[in-house]
Amino acid sequence: NNPINFIYGNIHHASEYARDLLELVQLYQKYDLNPRSEIAEYLENIDFHFVSDDLPKVLSSMKIGADRILQLVKSFRNFSRLDEGKMKPVNIHEGLDSTLLILQIRLKAQPDSPLIQVVKNYGNLPLVECYAGELNQVFMNILANAIDVIESYNLERGYQEAITNPCAIAITTEYSTPNRITVRIADGPGMAENVKQRLFDPFFTTKPVGKGTGLGLSISDQIVVEKHKGFLRCESAPGKGTEFSIEIPLRQEVRQIASLVSLQRSEVA
Repeated sequence: NNPINFIYGNIHHASEYARDLLELVQLYQKYDLNPRSEIAEYLENIDFHFVSDDLPKVLSSMKIGADRILQLVKSFRNFSRLDEGKMKPVNIHEGLDSTLLILQIRLKAQPDSPLIQVVKNYGNLPLVECYAGELNQVFMNILANAIDVIESYNLERGYQEAITNPCAIAITTEYSTPNRITVRIADGPGMAENVKQRLFDPFFTTKPVGKGTGLGLSISDQIVVEKHKGFLRCESAPGKGTEFSIEIPLRQEVRQIASLVSLQRSEVA
């Protein structure tokens, strides 16, 4: 029971009622060829022909908007996983797709920047045991940075060049070994070695003042390495592009060991 469900659930009924009322008016018009002047004047004042044609379109656009709101709400819920503070098996692709949906407005074409295409090369991944909300934050940090880099690069080289040779973000997932999965996010023109060396340092940023804190990648590194016993790597060179690689275990050994210790204690008791 929330406002979005009230709107979404009633649009279908509102569309049916509107259709029935319009059909009723059209029946009157069909059999009453000479309506009273007051009725004829009112139909003309409200431009009934336009209303009868436009009302179904308005209701249809409202339904599309409500669908969009529901998708965003589901994406935010899936992205944040506020109700799932514990580590559990999740679908990595759902997290990536939710993050992309949240960032969609920044991927669309703008007056001074062309569309940023996203190429998905999703492998056949099993469910991965992780802190879903925090891992989604890693995806957000890396993808948002990728968009920042591409936008800046497009401004430097000009709109026409950006249209002619567009940049894209490529996301690849793979089941790299029997017990590990890898997510690769590639983008942009590449970075200098001195920038790459400091990439995960806290407060390091190449963005203008007020545009970045320099903490996104540092926090992402902590989430991947410390919380998930994985690796966050970056391969980059000017003119060759940048690729971030997130590699984490399919299952967390710490949890397995903890369960084993708990079982042994129970047996001793």
